[in-house]
Amino acid sequence: MKITFRGGVHPPQHKEETMHGEIKELPVPERLVVSMSQHIGAPSEPIVEVGDHVLMGQKIGDSPVFVTAPVHSPVSGTVEGITTTHLPNGRIASAMVIQNDFEDTPDPSTQMQRKLSDIAPDDIVSIIENAGIVGMGGASFPTHVKLSPKTPVDTVIVNAAECEPYLTNDYHVMLSYGEEIVGGLEAVLYRFGIQNGIIGVEDNKPKAVAALRPHLKDGMSVKSLKTKYPQGSEKQLIWALTHREVPAGGLPADVGVVVINVSTCVAIYHAVTRNLPLTRRIVTVTGSAVQNPGNYLVRVGTPIQALLDEVGLKEEPAKIIAGGPMMGMALFRTDVPIIKASGGVVALTKEEVVPTEADPCIRCGQCVRACPMNLSPVTLTNFAHLKDYDMCEKLGALSCIECGSCAYLCPSNRYPLQYIKLAKASIMEQKRKEGKQ
Repeated sequence: MKITFRGGVHPPQHKEETMHGEIKELPVPERLVVSMSQHIGAPSEPIVEVGDHVLMGQKIGDSPVFVTAPVHSPVSGTVEGITTTHLPNGRIASAMVIQNDFEDTPDPSTQMQRKLSDIAPDDIVSIIENAGIVGMGGASFPTHVKLSPKTPVDTVIVNAAECEPYLTNDYHVMLSYGEEIVGGLEAVLYRFGIQNGIIGVEDNKPKAVAALRPHLKDGMSVKSLKTKYPQGSEKQLIWALTHREVPAGGLPADVGVVVINVSTCVAIYHAVTRNLPLTRRIVTVTGSAVQNPGNYLVRVGTPIQALLDEVGLKEEPAKIIAGGPMMGMALFRTDVPIIKASGGVVALTKEEVVPTEADPCIRCGQCVRACPMNLSPVTLTNFAHLKDYDMCEKLGALSCIECGSCAYLCPSNRYPLQYIKLAKASIMEQKRKEGKQ
């Protein structure tokens, strides 16, 4: 029996275009726009001034708030200005513009070498915090917060499913950084004083499984998951691998589990062994409009337009998506910078982007059968359309993981996810206002 979860869909993979070949390093642009908000939680505040010379890996933004993450310079150069920028998720944030000197002079603090055995388990958290590591699978939750749960943890899961169509950055990380992935997992297990580490990989990636297994240590295992979307969603992954159900409104730690993305594991390994902060990541650049699709090592702060200029375009894209097509965000401008959670850029042609008119719901129930959270998207959509957000909350709108399975299957071309997201935003805004009163 395949390891999987209830519901989900099987969209076309479109991964073949970038499955092969090696990771290429993208040339670093002359100017980088480094956002002070690349994570869930409070934004960082600049701790250097305009005109200052900064080193590669130097901390340039920080905050005393617990749920936040510091920001480091991805290059050496001069702080040209502090401005605002749009982010791939549509938000606006403060950002630092750094003029690259093309020297890549490293900050001395990033030049150390150390072994895991030389570090106290509790110090792992502060090392990860100082390195500015966040979830690199898309959520961008500060990793040091995730590793500081209030409940006991007995299992660490490495999310290597990569179920989102088009994206193969995690796949290439597994092929190229198997030792580092296992090293990062080992550091997290060491922090909790446990041994049970599971790496979950979809069964369409046998080469990745083969690349990881030689590096495994006692207590670690690689498990093959059924290829299905959204297999990589945290709650679905936990259920598939442990049959533990995260309660509504709860966190994985409530059932004794912590989930870490494969790229995050690599960042943890580099922080623990070399004190390297998170300033670069692998990004899949693909889509029918792209001349040279592939996976590229990109510095944080690189404008997406600079990335597209380097890989080349066959034609003007009709739509550019930050992330994958199921959960990504369509961009309305390309001067937005790559951030720590940027896993992909998908440029689609006009033949692939076909506008559709929404028809009346035919009550087929496909969205209900597909929903991995056991919700009724059709009912939530109806109440959201009526702006009855109290009823949406009662029906579990806040449990929606925004995977888009309902919208993908809808034969009437309706947009249930958009309505549910609007309901969620309205519910959270109301809770925020009530909390201030």
